[in-house]
Amino acid sequence: MPHLRFGTDGVRGVASVDLTKEFVYCLGRALARVLGPDHLYLIARDTRESGYILEGAVCTGLHRERALSLTCGVLPTPGLALLAQEREAVGVMISASHNPWTDNGVKVFSLGGGKISDEQQSAIEDQLEQLLDEGDVRLDDMAAILNPGYAPGSADRYVAHLVDSLKGRSLAGLKVIVDCGNGAAFEVAPFALRGLGAEVTVLNADPNGRNINDGCGSTDPSGLARAVVELQADAGLALDGDADRVVMVDASGELVDGDKMLAVLAFDLDDQGLLAERGVATTVMANLGLRRAFATRGIELVETPVGDRYVKAAMDERGLVLGGEQSGHVIIGALANTGDGTLTGISVLDVMQRTGRSLADLASVVDKAPQVLLNVKVARREELLDAEAFWAAVSAVEQGLGDKGRVLVRASGTEPVVRIMVEALEPGVAAAQAEILRVALLDALGPLAD
Repeated sequence: MPHLRFGTDGVRGVASVDLTKEFVYCLGRALARVLGPDHLYLIARDTRESGYILEGAVCTGLHRERALSLTCGVLPTPGLALLAQEREAVGVMISASHNPWTDNGVKVFSLGGGKISDEQQSAIEDQLEQLLDEGDVRLDDMAAILNPGYAPGSADRYVAHLVDSLKGRSLAGLKVIVDCGNGAAFEVAPFALRGLGAEVTVLNADPNGRNINDGCGSTDPSGLARAVVELQADAGLALDGDADRVVMVDASGELVDGDKMLAVLAFDLDDQGLLAERGVATTVMANLGLRRAFATRGIELVETPVGDRYVKAAMDERGLVLGGEQSGHVIIGALANTGDGTLTGISVLDVMQRTGRSLADLASVVDKAPQVLLNVKVARREELLDAEAFWAAVSAVEQGLGDKGRVLVRASGTEPVVRIMVEALEPGVAAAQAEILRVALLDALGPLAD
C-alpha cells in the first residue's frame, strides 16, 4: 500500500494509485486517534470523480474509531474552514486543489478551523504508518464504506458569510465574470456575487468529475481574460479547484495575481488606518515589485516559507490582519482563517466600488519585475540539498544578478518537482538565467521518466 507523506498542503497523490480508499480509511483512523474521537468531524470535497468514494472512506475510518462525522458535500475549502470554526469541529477536505482531476488529496483543519500544527501532523503520520504496516486493509466490498450523514445548509451558510463580509455594502453596477474552474465553488461563488448585486457572467461551472482545472480557472485564466474584454466587464475572477485561491483579470484582460491583490488590499486597509502593525505576511516568492511598493508606503513585508499555513502562523505571531501568496492564496484575517479565493475577489471588488477606481489603476501600484518560474520534474528530488554542482550554479547566477535580481529554489512538498524562480530587473535576463539553472538541475538530479 502506498505510504504518502504530508506536504505543504496536506496529503496528495494520484487517486486510486497513491491515494487509495484504503489509505484514506487509515488516515481517518489516524486523525481520530491523534485529534480525538469525541469531536465532530466535518468532511467536504471538490468535484473530482474520486471525491465521493474517498469521502466515504475517511468517514468509515473515523467511525471505526468511534468518531462522529458529517459531510458538507461539495464545498470550497474555506467554506469548510468556516464551518469547522463555527461548530468547533475538525475539518477534513478531500481535494487536490489546482491539480488535474486524476489527483486527489486530503487537507486537515484542527478544532476551530485552523491548520493542524507540525506536531499534530507528525503524530498523524506516525499513526498512519502504524496502521498501514499492520497489514492490508481491503475495502473491496463497497458495503463496507459508510454512507456518511449530511450536514444540511453548509453551502448556504458559506454564501451568507461571503455576502455578510461587506457589511451591507453592494457591488451593484459592477460587471463581473467568474471562472469557477469546474471546481468546488461552481455554485457558491456566482450565488454570492449575485447576492451582492453584481452583474455576473459565469464560466466553467459545469463539473463532470474530470474537467476540474482543465484549461480553466486560476491555472489557465486565458479564457477568462478574453471573455472580460469581449463582454466589456469591469473585472474577472478565476478560482482553482477548491477555491482557496483566486487570480483576477482587469478590464483590459491583464492578469492581477496575488502580489497585486495583496497590495490593493493592504493599501486600502492602510488608508483606513486598519492595517494592524503596518505589516503584511507573504512568502519568499513575493515579487520585487511588491517589495518596492510596500517600501514606498512604509509597510513591512514579513517574509515566510511557501505555504499558507506559514503565512497564517506569521500573521498570528505578529498580530497582522493580511497575508497571502503570489499564487492567489490571500488570508483576510478579520474575515477568514485560511485562504479564500471568492472572499478575496469580493474584497477587491469592494475596493473598486468604494473608491470608484478601476482594477488596473488600483493594481498599478505594483510594477512587477520580470519573473520566471520553472517547475522541473526530477528523478531524485530528495537529493536536492546535496547537489553541490547545482548549488554552485545558483551561486554564480546570484552573483551575476547582484541587487538587480534574485534566485529562489525549492522542492515541491507534494510533487516530484523542483521549482526554480529567477527575478531580474532587466528584460530577458530572468529567462536566460532560469534556463541555465534548469539544465544544471537536470544534470544533477536527472529528469523524471514519463
